[in-house]
This record gives sequence, C-alpha cells and structure tokens, in this order.
Amino acid sequence: MSHPLHIFSRRTFLKTVGAATAGALIASCTPQAARSKPTIVITQAVNYDPKLIRRQVQAALDKIGGIADVLKHGNRAAIKINVTGSQQMQQVNKLPEIETYHTHPEVVRAVGQLLRDAGVTRLYIVEAVYAKAHWHDYGWDEVARSLGATLVDLNDTTPYNDFAATPVPGDHHIYDKFTFNHILSDIDAFVSIPKMKCHNTCGVTHSLKNLVGLVPYRFYTMNEKDEYRSGFHGPQTETAKRLPGVIMDLNRARPVNLAVIDGIMTVEGGEGPWVQGLNQLKPGVLIAGKDPVAADAVATAVMGFDPQAEFPKEPFVHVHNHLNMARQLGLGTNVLDEIKVAGAAIADVRTPFKVSY
Repeated sequence: MSHPLHIFSRRTFLKTVGAATAGALIASCTPQAARSKPTIVITQAVNYDPKLIRRQVQAALDKIGGIADVLKHGNRAAIKINVTGSQQMQQVNKLPEIETYHTHPEVVRAVGQLLRDAGVTRLYIVEAVYAKAHWHDYGWDEVARSLGATLVDLNDTTPYNDFAATPVPGDHHIYDKFTFNHILSDIDAFVSIPKMKCHNTCGVTHSLKNLVGLVPYRFYTMNEKDEYRSGFHGPQTETAKRLPGVIMDLNRARPVNLAVIDGIMTVEGGEGPWVQGLNQLKPGVLIAGKDPVAADAVATAVMGFDPQAEFPKEPFVHVHNHLNMARQLGLGTNVLDEIKVAGAAIADVRTPFKVSY
C-alpha cells in the first residue's frame, strides 16, 4: 500500500474528523442543560483475572449503551495502549510494569473481544513503542494472536510505505498537522486504553494524554540527542501552555471514540519509574465512556482531585489543565455535575493519589 505523505483526500478527512469536529462545534454552542449527560461507568475488580475483567468490561460497556454506535462508520478499530518508558526499562518496587505503569493486556483483551463480538473485522493494537521487544516482553504479541489483531508500532510506516500528514481541523494550538501512521486515518473507530496515573508534567494522564504516544518521537524533538518528544514540551518557559495545547491538537486530529481507563493496579506520584518516589496503588477500578473528557474527569476525581482545578493547583502544578481546555473546545465535559456516573459511585472508590512534583 502506498499513500503520498502530503495527500489526504477530502473523503478520508471528512470521515476521520468531520463528524467529530461538527459535533464539537455544535456542542460548544449548545447549553449543557439542553444536551443529555454523557454516561461514564465505574466498575470494580480486585485483580486482572481474565474472566473477572471480561465480565466487568462487559458490564461497563452495557451501561453506556453498548458500542454499536462506536462502529457506526465501519468495522475497523484500533486500540491505543500505554506502554511507556525507554529501552532501559525499570520496575517500580520490583513489580511488573503491567501492574504499575503500563496498560494491562487483559483489559485490552476483554475490550478487543467485545469489539470483535460487535462486528469489528480488522483490529489493531497501536503504540509508539521504544523497543520492538516490548511487544513480547509484556505479553502483547500473545494478546494480539488471541484476538486476531495486528500490532502496529506507530514509530514506523508499516504496513504502509510512508507516513501520513494528518491535519488538525479548526484553529490549532501548536501543530496544524501531525506525522501519523496511516492506520490512524484508515480505521473507523479509535479506542484509548490508558493506565490511570498522575503525570509529572501534565498533572494526570488518562485517555486524552495517552495520544501523545501517537507520533514517532524522532520527528518531535528539540535536539537530535533527545529520546522523548521534547518538541511537545518546548522551552521550559512555554511548557505550561504548549503541552496541553499539543494534547488538544492530537485529540482533534485523531478523536477518541471510546475510553476505557485501567485503574485496577497503578502507581502514584508520577507516570513511570524515572520519576522519584513512585508507589503502587490498587484503586480496583475500570472507568469507561464515549466522552473521553468526561471519562478522564471521573478518573481524576477518583484519584482525589478536582478535574476543574487550574494551574498551579493540584494535580496541575506544572501546566494548565488540558481537561479545561478540552471542555472549552467542545470536545466533552469535565464538570462532574454534567456527567452521569453509573456503576460504583466516585465517593465509594475514591483513592487519594500523591501528586507528581
């Protein structure tokens, strides 16, 4: 398959972002009271037993009305996971990464099975992994085989011949387009399955922030020796506004249709072991919804924070709150009173997290 880098057909563009953009524009002009509240579901699990996870994910998706509407544009879907870290991976207190700061494969397996049951014919598991060995080291190759899914390293062009220059619709904050693997525009539905965590820079990292891993880092560095997306951060004096703006651009270029947040076992104090002082926490929750902003807001509240807090209030001690920015853009709501929470109540599962300073 060959797709010229700078050609993005009008049909593909409208299919990928038109509906989401139109919906965002309408939502931004419509009083919340006139719109139905998005439903976000909290289910509970004490561990990653496959049968338990399948049952709880099924319960969550049933309570948000199923996922047939997520696939209304077609039957090709991709799941964005969170496998973060460098090639010199470290563990938190000698615990497995998937029980601390990586998305757990069993959550993805359950979501993938239900996507298949709903009619998905082509399923992809995507991430810009730091090392190809991570697909095997953390069990992703086995999960992909069980689902008949294809693993796609977003650092590469495979299975295409080149990258796509994918535009950001509307008025962009930082980037007017991104270098994406073409799979991100060819799919019909996009699912974000992050680990529920604090983030040293962004405050929290859930389904919206998870999209930072969509681009090959090598195209977004300030210096050739940087091994992370330093260009997303920019100079330190600009990071507070720049990074959340980049997150907004990413989410408009590739909107999330379904968020499932893995908060069963995670860490507090940061997003990975390169941040000092991490400890494992076991909130025992899965959070799911079709409004990723609302899902992230509920996850933030479960962690003991105000999802509307603004820099420099906790947990947004370093940058502006990207959830507030998302609401202002009409991408969803982070106002808890505007969200219907089903399943467990936030108050019953709240697990205070240590902020990452």
